[in-house]
Amino acid sequence: MAQPGTLKELSVALQAFAEERDWEQFHSPKNLAMALTVEAAELQEIFQWLTTQESRSLTEAQRKRVKEELGDVMNYLTRLADTVEVDLVHAATDKIAENEKKYPATEVRGKADKYTAYQRKSKK
Repeated sequence: MAQPGTLKELSVALQAFAEERDWEQFHSPKNLAMALTVEAAELQEIFQWLTTQESRSLTEAQRKRVKEELGDVMNYLTRLADTVEVDLVHAATDKIAENEKKYPATEVRGKADKYTAYQRKSKK
């Protein structure tokens, strides 16, 4: 299989992969969402007991595991998006726009508070 270079090409490759194995029957949104969280947990496990500094200076073996788990997360996320007909690029850019409103740069720079700390109370 040729290396996909775009998200659309990845989506097509994953669709073909599933079809060749007759796995589409198992790729319900529920199952894909569950698989996605399992893979995300496996990614999280790599970092679980590392310090912040250690997490920024991974060994080659750790980087290899991170790459593998990120691949799994990306693949399940892409399959899930396809099954529910969501364009991931549009969803992500829409979310950036939403977060720009929730987290105004002038108010949140250098702070890690939740957006509710910055919302202005509406007048009643």
